[in-house]
Amino acid sequence: MHGRLKQLLDIQEGTETIIQDRTIYEDANIFAPNLHEMGLMSKRDFDNYFEFFQTLKKMVKPPDLMIYLNASVPTLVGQIQKRGREYEENIRLDYLKRLNEFYNKWIAAYKEGPLLVIDVDKNKFGENEEHFGDIITKIDSTLYGLF
Repeated sequence: MHGRLKQLLDIQEGTETIIQDRTIYEDANIFAPNLHEMGLMSKRDFDNYFEFFQTLKKMVKPPDLMIYLNASVPTLVGQIQKRGREYEENIRLDYLKRLNEFYNKWIAAYKEGPLLVIDVDKNKFGENEEHFGDIITKIDSTLYGLF
């Protein structure tokens, strides 16, 4: 989380538009709870981590727009296979399902700022220019009120 915090503070000091792949929110709301539930993080460590996150959250500005790429587990598996990253080859299906559940629960309660949810089971923006254009239009509309 330290590296991600430094990145966020650097972003806040800069003037450029930045797109971040992951935020500190996922660390605290998805990955740490998952590790705790799996028995790989003690309750004490989880509670300390989450309390630390609450403090960090006060130090950084939330994203101007959170874009959540919502996908079913079969779509996630397909994307993992398409990427062909060796370190992702052994991701267990139950682990992926659990992460997906944590993500969906977290995003349903997200109140930090504007949120745009893209259904990537239907929107194939990586392969279809029209789908990509739809996302750009939605981003503009959400951020600037444009149609």
